[in-house]
Amino acid sequence: MKIAIGCDHAGFEYKEAIKAGLLSQGYEVSDFGTHSTDSMDYPDSAHPLATEVELGVARFGILICGSANGVAMTANKHQGIRAAICWENEISALARLHNDANIVCIPARFISLDLAQEIVQTFIQTSFEGGRHANRVNKIACC
Repeated sequence: MKIAIGCDHAGFEYKEAIKAGLLSQGYEVSDFGTHSTDSMDYPDSAHPLATEVELGVARFGILICGSANGVAMTANKHQGIRAAICWENEISALARLHNDANIVCIPARFISLDLAQEIVQTFIQTSFEGGRHANRVNKIACC
């Protein structure tokens, strides 16, 4: 399974650790940067990552910034994206179960790296429940 990952400067260290963990588990990972802690604009990573997920090139995306708000807002501009800000493991599970989220957004300044890694694992291992939730998810897109 291919997973896309990206971040801004605030999420760089988490991105590197999460990416290493995914690679060690045998996942294929596309890294959309950033590649340092130098200040950068999060849309420069979030838009290309969201496009890759939207086109089905990657199954899931992981976006990391300080609060997760900027990357989530950016990714959710794409019609085929359902990006969820997750700061607890249960939220990660529900984002997949009920919302069929395809990008998890991590707030690096507010949670530990260990929790971030747990959230990512839950996100990629949880399947969409479908049923009544599918009707709701199908109403999200504007077009």
